[in-house]
Amino acid sequence: MNSGITTVYTDGACSGNPGPGGWAWVVPDGEFAAGSDLATTNQRMELKAALEAVKAFQGEIIIFSDSTYVVNCFRDRWWEGWLRRGWVNSAKKPVKNRDLWEPLIEIYRERDNISFSWVKGHSGDRWNDEADRLAVQAGAEQVSIKGDLSF
Repeated sequence: MNSGITTVYTDGACSGNPGPGGWAWVVPDGEFAAGSDLATTNQRMELKAALEAVKAFQGEIIIFSDSTYVVNCFRDRWWEGWLRRGWVNSAKKPVKNRDLWEPLIEIYRERDNISFSWVKGHSGDRWNDEADRLAVQAGAEQVSIKGDLSF
């Protein structure tokens, strides 16, 4: 890992859709944070995890997410069309979860040091699994958790 780049794994979880949910971000062998919402969706928690991660780190950051919803927005530049059309998607419907997308896209546009990469979920990737575990725990217990995994 390049010491100038922070690698962060994010995940969201929801019991029922909608239902109680949790989000988490994890820096391999480093810090982590997780939080919850009583009535939410999986996509909202995936987005919240990415938003909280970019808010937590100022330097260059690579976010690994198992959410194509999050990753494809930036990889395929969906957000540009949303802004051009006034927060309407290509199907001419209001963009869902705008309250989370808007600040995430604003931070992404302000900084030139955020990238997103997809990782297959539940595939044995240690850090994706850890983010998932924390998101599920935060959602089930409806708690916020912060800590450090470096030993």
